[in-house]
This record gives sequence, structure tokens and C-alpha cells, in this order.
Amino acid sequence: MKKNILCFGELLLRITPDAAGVWLTNNSLPFFVGGAELNVATALALWQLPVEYCTALPDNYLSKQLLSYLQHKHIKTDAVSLSGNRIGLYYLAQGQDLKHDALIYDRAHSSFAELQPGMINWDDVFSDVSWFHFSAISPAVSQHAADVCLEAVKAASEKGITVSVDLNYRAKLWKYGKTAREVMEQLLPYCNVVMGNIWAAEAMLGIEVLPDIHESGQKSIYLKEALKTSEEIVKRYSKCHTVANTFRFGSDKQIEYYTALYTGSQFISSKQYASNQIVDKVGSGDCYMAGLIYGLYNDWTPEQVIEFATAAAFTKLFVASDTTNKTVNDIQNAISNE
Repeated sequence: MKKNILCFGELLLRITPDAAGVWLTNNSLPFFVGGAELNVATALALWQLPVEYCTALPDNYLSKQLLSYLQHKHIKTDAVSLSGNRIGLYYLAQGQDLKHDALIYDRAHSSFAELQPGMINWDDVFSDVSWFHFSAISPAVSQHAADVCLEAVKAASEKGITVSVDLNYRAKLWKYGKTAREVMEQLLPYCNVVMGNIWAAEAMLGIEVLPDIHESGQKSIYLKEALKTSEEIVKRYSKCHTVANTFRFGSDKQIEYYTALYTGSQFISSKQYASNQIVDKVGSGDCYMAGLIYGLYNDWTPEQVIEFATAAAFTKLFVASDTTNKTVNDIQNAISNE
């Protein structure tokens, strides 16, 4: 029996006011439980893989309710640190993208942001773990959180645990005096699997993208840049053996989606998906990351991995939540029907 997958990051509550402000009249403000790494953990648990989640939450009744909620989803929470004073929040108008101006963070001095090295016993946490996942959002929250991320990846790497990272770039974070590149270039040497896109790699690792790439809009040029970025990441970081790049283009409702995977010097691209009616963009990248982990954890071929991860991300676009509710069979059917 394989060991557990541990996801480490900040649990967030997403508050979603409607753009017209009707929530004020109705006294009703929808929310979702999320956070990049928790979204990954939730998908993997739904797909019946053994998952643990590590974060920091204040020691109060609300945290206890949240932990019970995660446990009900078959996510192990023994590694959660009960410390600090508040849960992180963010506000996002319904139907908008995380990169949109409608995004407001309220995460300063959260329990996760106040974590410090030495507070988590990684020897204990990693005792039954074979895969460790985090995203670039975690070290963006605070210097303390960045230090803990470095502590974690070093400990995981020393134990031979596979380390994956999602290069989520959030410009509204990274406000504590360090650039994303300064921090991420310290963390990447310990990572085996890297997921993101060519623009995130440029912003966070300094790997330049063709300046006028958007002028042609040609898929072949985007994929050529993805190959160049992937090769450069593997060249720079000797522990890295797999790089995935996602491409999502479109308006608020219309979308085109495809991805690329570089592993073992093999470079492949996925089927292309399109829709003129989507529900929620939040968490689709996290669902791709979960699909990537799912396939690699199960020793699938690169072709199987990329098609499953891509279909998982695309089907998430039709789920009104931070996390997917699509089963493995649902995703396999989406691949077959494309």
C-alpha cells in the first residue's frame, strides 16, 4: 500500500458577493471553503487516494467545524497546527477570475501567515508520506510562511519524498519585501514536479517568454514556449523531472483550454477543450494539479496523465465551488466524449 499525499497551505474562506450588490438586500453572502492546496487535497480524497492536509488554524469552534468537515471528506487533519488567531479570507465577485480586480484578500496575520519554523515537527508529519505538495501562494503570504515552506521542502527532499509545486502567481500577495523570484528560486531546487504556465515561470523564475507571443495567438507557438520553459526548469533544477504548463484563454463565459507535459525528455500536449458557457473558474488549476498528482502517483503513462489532468481541470469549470465534485469515472467519460 502506498503512503499518503500531504498537501500544505492556507485554508481560506471565499466570500462571493454578487456584482450587483443584491446580497446586501437579501442578507445572504455565499461562501466556499478552499485554498489552493486544500482544493488539491479535496479532489484527491474524492478520487480515493490517501490524503493528509497540513495548515494552521486558530483553536476555536469554527476551526473545529472546518476540521470535521474535512474529515468527513476523508482528508486526514492530524498535521494541522492549532495556533494563531484568525482564518484567512478572500472576497471575489461571483463569476470573476482570481486575477481580476474583483479579488480582495483579507489574510494578513492569519494563523497560517504567523507560522514559524520549528512549529511543525516535519519528522512526525512525514512519517507516512510519500508525496508533498504546496503552491507558490503559500510562501507569498509572509516571510514566516516562506521560511516554513523552505523548512518543509528540505525535510521532504532529505526523506526522498516526491515534492510538487504549483507556480501560482498572485501579484496582490508578495508584499513583505521579497520578490517571488527571490523566494521561489530557493524552493525549486527541492521540487520534482512543477506545474504552472509560461508566464508564471517568467515572473517567478526569470525564464523569459517571447515578448510578442500574443500577437499570433497560435497554439504551436505557445507550445514551443512551453517546451523551452520546461527544458530550462529541468536544466536549472536537477531534482525536477516533470513540468506541466496550462493554457486557458477566453472571456468570462467562453473558454479554450489545453495543456502540455514534459517528462523524461518527452514533450506532449493534450486535447483542446472549448465551451461558451462556464460556471466558475476558481480552482480549475488546482484540479489540474490534483489530476497530475493522481496520474503520476498511480504510475500512469504521460499520455494518460496529461489527458486525465486536463479533463479534470476543464470539467471543474462547470462546478460552482472552489473544488471539483467530478469522480474519476466522470473525468474518464469527459475524455472519451471529447
